[in-house]
Amino acid sequence: MNSRQETGRLGELAARRHLESVGYTILAGNVRCGRHEIDIVSEDCGTLVFVEVRARRGRIFGAPEESITASKRRRMITAAECYLTANNCWHRRWRIDMVAVELDSYDGIARLDVIRSAVEV
Repeated sequence: MNSRQETGRLGELAARRHLESVGYTILAGNVRCGRHEIDIVSEDCGTLVFVEVRARRGRIFGAPEESITASKRRRMITAAECYLTANNCWHRRWRIDMVAVELDSYDGIARLDVIRSAVEV
């Protein structure tokens, strides 16, 4: 596993733990839907939540939130819609959240923010 993959793995683990601690129910992780992947599928107060985790070490390349381009937003919506179709759950309320994780040089969490409805659907 390379450094980038390890950063992503640590970010997703931190995101899962935090989301559970604030009441989200984790339903699945790293869900493949066609050519797309959903980092975390969860539920929050009856709403199906697709979570994109963005993790970085430091800010040399900007904050994790800044890595979400318009193209990435479209892919996130496509992945969520694919999941809804594949699991016959279009009747459910849903949204796309993002968790931004910054790791320190010791793999600790320097910052973790949950951005609800990060992608407008």
